[in-house]
Amino acid sequence: MRPEERERRVDAVAKANVLTEALPWINAMNGHTVVVKYGGAAMENPELMEQVVGDLMLMKLMGINIVLVHGGGKAINALLSRLQIPVRFEGGLRVTDDETMEAVQMVLIGKVNQTLVRGLNAYGNVGVGISGADGKTFEVERTNPALGRVGTITHVNTELIASVLDDGYIPVIASVGCGGDGFYNINADVAASEVAQALHADKLVYLTDVDGLYRDMDDAESLISSMSRDEAAGLLADGTLTQGMIPKIRSIVEALDAGVAEVHLLNGTFPHALLLEVFTDAGIGTMFTQDGGESHD
Repeated sequence: MRPEERERRVDAVAKANVLTEALPWINAMNGHTVVVKYGGAAMENPELMEQVVGDLMLMKLMGINIVLVHGGGKAINALLSRLQIPVRFEGGLRVTDDETMEAVQMVLIGKVNQTLVRGLNAYGNVGVGISGADGKTFEVERTNPALGRVGTITHVNTELIASVLDDGYIPVIASVGCGGDGFYNINADVAASEVAQALHADKLVYLTDVDGLYRDMDDAESLISSMSRDEAAGLLADGTLTQGMIPKIRSIVEALDAGVAEVHLLNGTFPHALLLEVFTDAGIGTMFTQDGGESHD
């Protein structure tokens, strides 16, 4: 047998082994609902975005109900910079005056949302873009007057999301909500958690630009593979989290408290991170469950 033929066969066997390993997870997840929050650097690179939406499409073809919730902080900052509008954060939340809110709407609804929908539809006409204002999906109230038009979700109306899923589509939801006096900016991590809770989702996955949660951010070997709900709540109480991580961990704890079985924190810039976490024995990133166990399902 020629070396190149032997190499092709070895490669084919490796691929078959991957599929064999994935079969139990595919069987377990068929018909389940997975809410994916997409953001960070993985959204800024067109090649990475294409890979992520391809993975989402593959999961849909495996029989999983996918709901995609997105932010777009880097794109918002870029537009604000061009418009010479100052950027400020407090407690991990963007201070959003009326002028900033207009920019948020333009970026999240007009650009990022439609870019993701177009990416999904390159694999088949499955992506439907909505914002939290459509069908009053996100009912919100002002979080704190000092933050301006930053909203806290008071209720998630699931009718529109459920209708889109029932018709065989993937809802792509921009993290903008509507209150009695207009539009509000919503933290996308929090929005994804609220959607997962309202839909009684089986999994909530955060695709971001960090590998997961570290015990020591300066030690690459200290990545935590699994964490319990109580351990995560402890991090909120001890004051060690960075501002940007606070709303994420709080939303993870709230999702677990509401009955979401598993929450995953992954680096979306790692090739096929979503598939590796959901469909392989080892997984990557950090998985949060009630008891911190190793089981994926």
